[in-house]
Amino acid sequence: PVVDVPETPVAAAAPRVPVPQARPFLHILSAHLKETFFPDDPFRAVAREDGHGRRAVAALRYLFPCLEWLPCYTLRALRSDLIAGVTVASLAVPQGISYAKLADLPPIMGLYSSFVPALVYAVMGSSRDLAVGTTAVGSLLFPALLGKEAPPAENPELYMHLAFTATFFAGVFQAGLGILRLGFVVDFLSQAAIVGFMGGAATVVCLQQLKGLLGLQHFTRATDVVAVMRAVFSQTHHWRWESLVLGCCCLIFLLMTRFFSKRRPKFFWVSAAAPLASLIVGSVLVYLIHGQNHGIEVIGNLKKGVNPSSAKSLILSPPHMMVALKTGIITGLIGLAEGIAVGRSFAMSKNYHVHNNKEMVAFGLANIVGSCTSCYLTTGPFSRSAVNVNAGCKTAMSNAVMAVAVAVTLLFLTPLFHYTPLVVLSAIIISAMLGVFDFPAAVRLWKVDKLDFCACLGAYLGVVLDNIGIGLSIAVGISVVRILLFVARPRTTALGKMPNSTMYRRMDQYAMAESVPGVLVLQVDAPIFFANASYLRERI
Repeated sequence: PVVDVPETPVAAAAPRVPVPQARPFLHILSAHLKETFFPDDPFRAVAREDGHGRRAVAALRYLFPCLEWLPCYTLRALRSDLIAGVTVASLAVPQGISYAKLADLPPIMGLYSSFVPALVYAVMGSSRDLAVGTTAVGSLLFPALLGKEAPPAENPELYMHLAFTATFFAGVFQAGLGILRLGFVVDFLSQAAIVGFMGGAATVVCLQQLKGLLGLQHFTRATDVVAVMRAVFSQTHHWRWESLVLGCCCLIFLLMTRFFSKRRPKFFWVSAAAPLASLIVGSVLVYLIHGQNHGIEVIGNLKKGVNPSSAKSLILSPPHMMVALKTGIITGLIGLAEGIAVGRSFAMSKNYHVHNNKEMVAFGLANIVGSCTSCYLTTGPFSRSAVNVNAGCKTAMSNAVMAVAVAVTLLFLTPLFHYTPLVVLSAIIISAMLGVFDFPAAVRLWKVDKLDFCACLGAYLGVVLDNIGIGLSIAVGISVVRILLFVARPRTTALGKMPNSTMYRRMDQYAMAESVPGVLVLQVDAPIFFANASYLRERI
């Protein structure tokens, strides 16, 4: 028999959202490119101005950040920048000489590198607090990467020319990243990797200074801790107690002044002026006791005058060009990571924004111009920038003031550094490097994310136990692997409803969270795409 089944009323179909019209491929591509490379849209400020003249002024203001603060610059700001610039110069002079010796370059080049690049950055830089100059890590990388091609002791002229060429390539690399809007590349170096790498580099730098503290004439070119310790203890009969006593006294003085300035921030100038004071006192002491006769080495003559041209010294053809190119890319990347990180930290504390791409262009042009004026790699070191901030800087004009003070030193005061003992320079470097160790950051990594702590430790051990290049490779490799793991194996957690609330929270963290019957609510901490689709299917 046929049974009639009563028809159930069909619910009215819900209105459907119309499918949008397909956009042209070129429009989609341009939108994706703009989102990737122009998130800050540098042309917006130009386009919204009325008239060609106002638009030209807006374009110049974007290209030269100094035009943003120069029109409203006041005498009060100039006074603050004068004090800050002179204070930073008192630190830049001894540090510049020390870092040039660390790079196996003539000491005068450390002063050159605090003059011209600082002027360029004052015009092009977007940070108000960064003080431009050489760094210990960059200085150590030059002999480590260029020393095999041109040993500084055997062929100093070729080594110096390669240093200029590497600085030129570093500047081109940095400026190219900024012009092509690739500022996000620096973000691929995780904070954990940077902390480990910088800590390892600081350890290596301190160990290398044992040569100066002990007054040794010959020392290993290797940077790993085993080779350095072997070189130190295999020459115990060559240790000079005079050099050791003078170096330890200077180091204790520098550490005491730093401790005092940290306890009493109003006296920041004490620690800033301490390196110059120790340099002056050490020079006078060596002059009075004829320290050269007692195994205390001195700098010797420093040429008077501002930076000579070095454009003709650039090596832009094989066979030496490739090692300079490799060194330039590596040191340029490290310099960008350090300079942008320092600029960001101070900008966040003062509630203003630092543009990655503008900073890359500024550092790049500073190094390109510097390579043609007898300078080597410069960036924004933390020690100088911290002194600049504590001294009350208001704008990048403090860099111009520092450059003028260094220029006065180059023109009139360089003969006074003839008797500066090398052991004092070693003490200044060790004192500066002890501030690079970021133990609180490592402890925080251990508490927050054990995997990040392992990345930090791996980068540190790679530098200390092998060499700077291996440590850098480990740091970059760990950062890339961390990113790939994050997107390919995203953290997936079930969410539950909190009692008497509309909020949902992770059930593995909140015991009171209740699951919804018949519904599985998941939180996936990454976009879903082909690299993790299979994993997520299995995980669900």
